[in-house]
Amino acid sequence: MSSDAESHILGLRSARELLRMLAEREISSVELLEHFVQRNEALHPHINAIVTLDIDQAEATAKASDERRMANEDAGELAGLPMTIKDAIAVQGIRSTGGAVELENHVPANDAEVVTKIRDAGAVIFGKTNLPRWSGDVQASNEIFGTTNNPWKLDCGPGGSSGGASAALASGLTALDIGTDIGGSVRLPAHFTGVCGHKPSFGVVSQIGYIDHVSYGLSEADVNVFGPLARTVDDLELLFDVIRGPRNDASSGWRLELPGARGSAKELRVAAWLDDRDCPVSEAVSGVLTDAVTAMESDGVSVDRSARPGVPFNDVRSVGQALISAATSPGRTAEELAALEELGADTSASPTMRMRAQSSTMSHRDWLLLTEVRDNNRRLWAHFFNDFDVLLAPVAFVPAFEHQHEGNLYTRTLTVDGITRPYSDLIIWTSQFGYVYLPSTVVPAGWTDDGRPVGIQVVGPYLGDRTTLEFARYLETLLGGYRVPPIAST
Repeated sequence: MSSDAESHILGLRSARELLRMLAEREISSVELLEHFVQRNEALHPHINAIVTLDIDQAEATAKASDERRMANEDAGELAGLPMTIKDAIAVQGIRSTGGAVELENHVPANDAEVVTKIRDAGAVIFGKTNLPRWSGDVQASNEIFGTTNNPWKLDCGPGGSSGGASAALASGLTALDIGTDIGGSVRLPAHFTGVCGHKPSFGVVSQIGYIDHVSYGLSEADVNVFGPLARTVDDLELLFDVIRGPRNDASSGWRLELPGARGSAKELRVAAWLDDRDCPVSEAVSGVLTDAVTAMESDGVSVDRSARPGVPFNDVRSVGQALISAATSPGRTAEELAALEELGADTSASPTMRMRAQSSTMSHRDWLLLTEVRDNNRRLWAHFFNDFDVLLAPVAFVPAFEHQHEGNLYTRTLTVDGITRPYSDLIIWTSQFGYVYLPSTVVPAGWTDDGRPVGIQVVGPYLGDRTTLEFARYLETLLGGYRVPPIAST
């Protein structure tokens, strides 16, 4: 981040720095909230990231926070900090839609469990960020709120499904945000907009209150996680520590004690899987990632570029994506499910489309058998992480791409380096690690020659979240971390 921007634009400072200023009474929560609201008013016509605001409730919360501080009362780890929440997470009293017209005017009666934790920590929730319908795309666009633009390139998307969150953070419109990630929905937006995102190990953050279908609220989706997005890795860990822990109905008997990092960053055993012929990475992305790994090696980090797990790469297509399709099937309408059943039986359809259709309508027995394959792959990954501590990998095979509104995840294409590729390849490098429940932290690795951000995944063993965050923090320092998009610098 440029020092000039950091010095005069509060919204571009880290959450930890803003919390320090609040604690030392350099600024009040009410004043900080006003700053974010004013920035949103100025940039919303260009970005369209924060799509629902609740200023009255936020002002009351901010005022109460300031009063507690003046009385020297303990107000929590996020005391007075304004932040937003992805619109796939229920927030009591604020319209929460999941991006679906069926819930266009839905106002939850209860908070998602992570939102309760955020409130208890003293945060000021002032808005909801944009997403695709039921979080089902690598863009942030829906019939209710329209399309979110990437602050680095307005004719491109910010990724999805937590694209409103990443665009808001990159633009300095919010201090922190929480997204959801089933196929890369925290990691992809971080990559496309040049911010940081953490996909926790599956099961360490409660998903109760995830709006992925109309009758949401009481259960958790397979593969999916809730995870923080921020401008710095320190801020990721700050928010992660607030929201992690057992779901409420297990909290009387369970405690979450994550292991510490396996060592300091330079002590960690590092492998790099920067490309694969099953999902080749574009020249633009490959160049940035190769330069990043070379920089690590020049800084004294030993990186094994040939080490691979025993898991076949293309299992992500037959196992990972199938499990993700099954997990997202509650969001399908009856008409959509009927059409998918027909498609699954159509031998003339493409293998990808048939996989999606058959997975969305599979029997419980078939799901259990697929889960056995997943469990075997999880063991193979555990063996890999006996020899290595982190694995570096691409987030997506391309940087930010132009908006696409026709078709869907499985019917669109992208032309990259002169080759037409399936749009669904966008989630291959993220699904590869998500369906086996591994943690992954994304930080900016650099920028392409035409100014688009490129992120890198730091993947670790199950429950090794501290280790991935530790190494990501090192990469942030080495490679420069977040930069301010020109549109957000004034």
